[in-house]
Amino acid sequence: MDNKILLISSGSTFMVDALSKNLTDGGINIVQCEPRINDLEKYKSGPDIFLFYLGTYVEDIKDVLVYLKDMCIEKEKILCMIGDASEYDVVLKRIPADIIAERFPRPLDIKKVVDRMRELLAMNDEMSRRKNILLVDDDPTFLKLVKTWLEEEYRVTIVNSGMQAITYLANNRPDLILLDYEMPVTTGPQVLEMIRSESGTQDVPVIFLTGKGDKESVMKVVSLKPNGYLLKSMKKEELLKSISDFFLANKKI
Repeated sequence: MDNKILLISSGSTFMVDALSKNLTDGGINIVQCEPRINDLEKYKSGPDIFLFYLGTYVEDIKDVLVYLKDMCIEKEKILCMIGDASEYDVVLKRIPADIIAERFPRPLDIKKVVDRMRELLAMNDEMSRRKNILLVDDDPTFLKLVKTWLEEEYRVTIVNSGMQAITYLANNRPDLILLDYEMPVTTGPQVLEMIRSESGTQDVPVIFLTGKGDKESVMKVVSLKPNGYLLKSMKKEELLKSISDFFLANKKI
């Protein structure tokens, strides 16, 4: 297990030093970083858990907050924060609440922070062993529903357009892409063509999601030679079984 977290703080204070010592004593490796874009950029590839110690300075680093938000989404970081209500008010204008995995209030219960960090490290280790699925669909309701289903067994990343999928694939390699066949602007077939044309992604399995089950529509989907297709009308149990069967049949993928 990679027992390491990134502690983001502005300078060294008594509380930051005490927090760092307690985390280290709790068996957690600490990497410390200033809240600057150039410094944060060094940690795109790891650690996976960020602990951000806020302060009144957050008013002056709004560009950093936006960068951190984008980095956490793109690289699937687990973001935790320590701060008071006024500091969170500033942060939440730049970073959506659902991106922040844990918010610790001040005055700080350091033991609670250490225990929670250990729990998140264990969870992250377990999650890292799961297959990673990229779900691409322009319907936000469908995205949220299927993501909820899949998260029981897989790591899931969702994007709502073909170009967002291509952007994600520039730096990430999922184990499977579930791709909506019919999307505006950049269609599923166009995305598949782009995926197959790049050496870094041409071997990533792609299964089309289609809302049409008639023979003509299915034949059109199959003619593009994806790794399979699934009907959007499938029930949860059917969808999970189909994906499980795919991975079992393609263990080398």
